[in-house]
Amino acid sequence: MSQRSIKITTSAVLMAAATLTAATPAGATSTPAGAASTDGPLTDVRIATHFDLSTGQMPENIALLPDGTVNVTFAAGRQVAQVTPRGTTRILATLPAPADGGTGTPVLGFPLATGIVRTPDGTVYVLYATGTADLTGLWRMRPGRAPKRIAALPANGLPNGLALDGRGERLYVTDSVLGTVWTVPVTGGTPTAWSTAPELSSTGFLGANGAKVHRGALWVSNLDRGTLLRIPIRPGNRAGTPQVKASGMIGIDDFAFTGRGDEVLAALNAPNTVVRVRADGTVTTVLDAGDGLQNPTSVALRGREVYVLSAAYTTATDPNLLRARLHDHR
Repeated sequence: MSQRSIKITTSAVLMAAATLTAATPAGATSTPAGAASTDGPLTDVRIATHFDLSTGQMPENIALLPDGTVNVTFAAGRQVAQVTPRGTTRILATLPAPADGGTGTPVLGFPLATGIVRTPDGTVYVLYATGTADLTGLWRMRPGRAPKRIAALPANGLPNGLALDGRGERLYVTDSVLGTVWTVPVTGGTPTAWSTAPELSSTGFLGANGAKVHRGALWVSNLDRGTLLRIPIRPGNRAGTPQVKASGMIGIDDFAFTGRGDEVLAALNAPNTVVRVRADGTVTTVLDAGDGLQNPTSVALRGREVYVLSAAYTTATDPNLLRARLHDHR
């Protein structure tokens, strides 16, 4: 991608993200409703890696490898990258640019790489939204092979969150524009609309966002509504009725379970915070801009090691990977 096209794409990202900031209600840009200030369960907080904003390295989603390496998607760069424990970044693949530059991508107006998961055999699955029928969808990357689209998704939607089921047989995809959760076999094929519940819809910007399979259910965040939903996975892979497990988190992006029941750590993008959501729905802030957050997009945990990506969509300063240690499980 040329330097000129990178600048155009980055500008489009910032303008689209500014829309979210402007739409965030007063009071939601610092601490979510009902949240306390930093409550201290994280230690050894540090910025592990700085990314290059000028080349579109705005990290959107993360997948962990067993050795401490992480795979990330760079939204504006249309790329999948690998970051070593020492902080070295290596580009694994760049997804093909749409012929129209991706200006028709719904809501955002630029092509972007979003959700990512990795299976134990090293296969990586990535979501790509371009606003064009030939590229939007689920892509697969096998070691040593070029990325290949294995499932087409609606060009008028925005595939965003990606989750793998417990058996490693099926993927769930959230669409932030269409308010839909799709399912696709890991082998690819025609997606099935798994849930179109109203709780998944947006209120004007982006709705269903992050996704994780946990304890017999698909958990989904809704960025516009500030909610964390639990959707039971019924026999025959049928979707149950969504349950709101936590609310008051306008700007919630992706999230991760801490290993203590239904407790999660969640990234709140425009509010520029990471919050801990307890099983009873209580929300407390555990990281903020003072810790180096720059529009956090996703969280991942390996044991007690915490990884947080920041894309700097509106801060436009320092996209980065933050690391910390979770020490308090009370």
